[in-house]
Amino acid sequence: MALLRLSSPHAHGPMSTARVMQNVLLATVPGIIVLTHFFGFGTLVNIAWGCVVAVACESLALKLRGRPPGFYLRDCSALVTAFLLCIALPPYSPWWLIAIGIASALFLGKHFYGGLGYNPFNPAMVGYVVLLISFPVQMTTWAAPRGVGELPGLLEALQACFNPASFDAVTAATPLDVMRQNNSLLVEDLWQRTPQFGRWAGIGWEWANLAFLAGGCWLLYRRIFTWHAPLAMLASIALLAALFYDGGSSASGGSPLFHLLSGATMFGAFFIITDPVSSAVSVRGRLVYGALIGVLVYTIRVRGNYPDAVAFAVLIMNFAAPFIDHYTQPRTYGHARGGKED
Repeated sequence: MALLRLSSPHAHGPMSTARVMQNVLLATVPGIIVLTHFFGFGTLVNIAWGCVVAVACESLALKLRGRPPGFYLRDCSALVTAFLLCIALPPYSPWWLIAIGIASALFLGKHFYGGLGYNPFNPAMVGYVVLLISFPVQMTTWAAPRGVGELPGLLEALQACFNPASFDAVTAATPLDVMRQNNSLLVEDLWQRTPQFGRWAGIGWEWANLAFLAGGCWLLYRRIFTWHAPLAMLASIALLAALFYDGGSSASGGSPLFHLLSGATMFGAFFIITDPVSSAVSVRGRLVYGALIGVLVYTIRVRGNYPDAVAFAVLIMNFAAPFIDHYTQPRTYGHARGGKED
């Protein structure tokens, strides 16, 4: 009998860096569409300008480091950083704010440590925190969610970006900020008196979170990352919100569904904390890492000075990721946990 002769390898290798980054970019599309529908074209303009700045900053950094820009730009990592940061920025942000954020993310958060694969902190969150600390007014001025038909068009969005002094946007406090500042109304009354609250969370925010959840599930299906960190983060947020939700008094921090579908919860769970470089790498480590991020997010939201806290929580846990990995190392095959042979 003749045997079929096949040479190795017989299995496909892992995805290249460029393919992984391209998958991440594709997964953000549902969330971007929803944000554009409710908040207008500001997010699209943010992303377009941010990508231009990112390519320029990445090329400059690579040239200063003596690396060929063409080769390294093809991995799309700079574009992913630009997408993630610009999605997190308020729509209709001025050009200089976006440029400072992108430059901070790529220079301080990435190339300062040696480039892709060596950065201990998530670059997009480095840029976001630099902007939030330096320009708190611009970073907390969000457009009111009114739908595309009632929001400024593309030309007005471009004007807001490149000539911000001549643009006057209709803004509103985010639902998380309204909930954090409430100290007199029951949650039910607050819901009825606040026009930007929707069915479960804020108008636009709840659907954007569901869209990013869908994109994150697609990345899980593509095996871009594992479920451990996202599920642990979402579970810890939901658990804390359930434990401290007293039925809706003025001191309540909000229901579990409100916290899961508000702010950058799903975006952070599936697109930020899953960064393979700056997060924990062991299976148990990812569970601990994600759970602690969820604890920090809820605590800062309810007790801190910032309505949303994903960026701060991620950077704090980036510090702790090596420590977590050290104490959650899997058992070496053939040895007990204490290092003794079986």
